[in-house]
Amino acid sequence: MAFACVYQSMAQDAFITRHGQVSFFGKTPLENIDATNNEASSVLNLQTGEIGFAVLIKSFHFEKALMEEHFNEDYMESNTIPKASFKGKIDNPSAINVNKDGSYPVTATGEMVLHGVTQKITVSGTIVIKSGLPQALAKFKLAPKDYNIKIPSLVADKIAETMNVSVDCKYEKK
Repeated sequence: MAFACVYQSMAQDAFITRHGQVSFFGKTPLENIDATNNEASSVLNLQTGEIGFAVLIKSFHFEKALMEEHFNEDYMESNTIPKASFKGKIDNPSAINVNKDGSYPVTATGEMVLHGVTQKITVSGTIVIKSGLPQALAKFKLAPKDYNIKIPSLVADKIAETMNVSVDCKYEKK
């Protein structure tokens, strides 16, 4: 998987987490879609700017069990496509000073793999340095149709055309 390749190439000078949070939210007039995954794995190399994420689809949890079941079985097909990943590079890693606490705006460009479909995306975010450890924060939008996620017409009005995705990963030294 793409994440494993990133992890191996970044093992030196890397920061890592296995408990990152990735959530998504979609608002419609009928029903909001809201899910959170607290088991995202990520590696970050502030020297090279390489960054990678991997999440198990079944680790997204919803308030309603039936919504979670439909998400996994009907839309994401998580038994056959169990993971999503991002492999990319921060465009300006030299602007981040790991030795100075603060917030550093960043842009990362790379490949998002979701539902077996790869798309090039660019995401704006922030790297927060506190006591020499980074935290990655980002918010961006993804459209299910861009990843061949089929929404049956019967429920199309219950599913937002775009999902607001949030990432919050606190890293430790590898």
